[in-house]
Amino acid sequence: MKIRIYQSLGALALAAMVTMLIAYAQEKPRKDNAAGNVNNMSDMTEEMNKRGDHVMGFDHTKTAHHFRLLTDGGAIEVTANTAEDTGSRDEIRMHLGHIAKMFASGNFNAPMLIHDQTPPGVPVMQKLKNEISYRFEETERGATVRISTKNADALQAIHEFLRFQIKEHKTGDSLEVRQ
Repeated sequence: MKIRIYQSLGALALAAMVTMLIAYAQEKPRKDNAAGNVNNMSDMTEEMNKRGDHVMGFDHTKTAHHFRLLTDGGAIEVTANTAEDTGSRDEIRMHLGHIAKMFASGNFNAPMLIHDQTPPGVPVMQKLKNEISYRFEETERGATVRISTKNADALQAIHEFLRFQIKEHKTGDSLEVRQ
């Protein structure tokens, strides 16, 4: 009973955050970076991080994101920077648990809100949602969402999505597919 109440409260909190961020995104126009202004790039990254902190429910400065491109899909990995930070660890697990369920249903609102745009690959991932599996796994300091498919079009879309995440979050992860 308590678990259902906590799950319901978590879902309500996520829905409230999504609604708030949609309203915020509609009020504030996206900055144009066509001039390649370094300050503008820095501002855009900071805005993305602020939106991300709200959507994800944890502080990006206390955590590390990694995105892996694999032969059958990829992985989203998030960990608390320190083993003692059990608060971030628990928030990561809650967030990635929701993400796995949302993505499986074709709901990619969270990355759209964080990045203030539809990430590459998302339309195909939504269309082919029944061809893609999302497996949530807890790790020692966080969690992983393992994404896999046997569909070539879905695989290409997953890789586009993950490459975009690597570049946007500046993780330094490889843009190449590995075993």
